[in-house]
Amino acid sequence: MDPFLALLNSLSACLSASELHDLKFLCQDKIGKRKLESVQSGRELFNFLMEQQLISSHNVDLLKTMFKSIKREDLVLRLEHFIEEGEASAPDERPDMKERRLQKVVIEVICENVGRDWRRLMRKLDLSEVRIERIEEDNPRNLREQLVQSLREWQKLKGKDAKVTDLIKALRDCNMNLVADIAEEKLSRLNTENM
Repeated sequence: MDPFLALLNSLSACLSASELHDLKFLCQDKIGKRKLESVQSGRELFNFLMEQQLISSHNVDLLKTMFKSIKREDLVLRLEHFIEEGEASAPDERPDMKERRLQKVVIEVICENVGRDWRRLMRKLDLSEVRIERIEEDNPRNLREQLVQSLREWQKLKGKDAKVTDLIKALRDCNMNLVADIAEEKLSRLNTENM
């Protein structure tokens, strides 16, 4: 069974009739009026969005935006969890388990120690200005969430080429040597424990 379709089915079951009505309203510029009138469930709506290639297991941004606008943060969290767990990309496009575990450690260190300079770090990691601005708009006045989302975007963009060494190098290139040192120390400790 496709994990993304299972997720969409589950999300559909969580929607009330009025929330479905609101979601249909938000989609009127993306789906024809006649098709929207026939939509009776979240599954049908999600199906139309997939047909239009507006959502996929690799791209849930539109869904997140729609769920935020109807104040369903719980559904946004479920989508983020889906992405975090690596279900959002095909297995051959993801780093191996060991690399993902190492990334998680370094990303945690970055989120705890990098503040307002996160944009400079993301530019070093080749994240486009458009993506950076979109992340800022989606998470106004929440610096930590901006950083978390930008790192997830980097992981998604790089796929299996996302490497911990790139994160450390970008930190050093931004003169964030203390953060890089903390990350390397944690990685070293993790490697020692796993021996």
